[in-house]
Amino acid sequence: MSQHRHPGASGSAGAVPALPDLPEATVARLPEYLRALHHLAEIGHETVSSEGLAGAAGVNSAKLRKDLSHLGSYGTRGVGYDVGLLVDQIEFVLGLTQRRAVALVGVGNLGHALAGYDGFASRGFRIAALLDADRARVGEIINGLVVRHVDDLADVAAEEQISIGVIATPAPAAQAVADQLVAVGVTSILNFAPCVLSVPEGVDVRKVDLAIELQILSFHEHRKASLTALPATGGSALTALPGGLPAPDTQEAIGT
Repeated sequence: MSQHRHPGASGSAGAVPALPDLPEATVARLPEYLRALHHLAEIGHETVSSEGLAGAAGVNSAKLRKDLSHLGSYGTRGVGYDVGLLVDQIEFVLGLTQRRAVALVGVGNLGHALAGYDGFASRGFRIAALLDADRARVGEIINGLVVRHVDDLADVAAEEQISIGVIATPAPAAQAVADQLVAVGVTSILNFAPCVLSVPEGVDVRKVDLAIELQILSFHEHRKASLTALPATGGSALTALPGGLPAPDTQEAIGT
């Protein structure tokens, strides 16, 4: 991670600079900007235009400029953005200036793959602990870490100063694991289990459901197929939905 001083940091020991109040959509795009900036830095770019960074991140330049203006970064006319400075600003806002310790609970097929993923370290995270309820897996070594029993979670959280928990268990076990994570003070959870978790106020949960993402892609495939099947005179290829309901107007459906 960058070793530059945090933008706006005070010289007073222990001072914590105020963070901007960012829209959720902007927060969701900042990691994409950071990924693109790291790539630009790796290939030798010291500056980048808003158009160039927007293209690398897959957004339009107007949206990018608005997002970065929330950070107080406006670039320089005719020059663009300083890549190193913008990396520092985004890493600071995302809290990546310290490598956060992560506990991964559930080392089945998905958990095993996540535990072996080397990309976390370069993004500001350290898989500090692997845990599972299956005692047959306890003691297994994955990517240099020994799997511990989930009953050891309280000790692990204290030893490693766990700040984020990742749940990669089957759905029936996920809520109990979430309760255990909350009980040991974890307030940020990434949930790969296909279920909705109930957590107290102040605990943030991000859900990753690969099946849902595939279903959304299936919709787009279905939609593209229906559009190519439209009669030459226009109109909808679908005259009714299952159950006899009339199909929505194509243009109206696209715009919603």
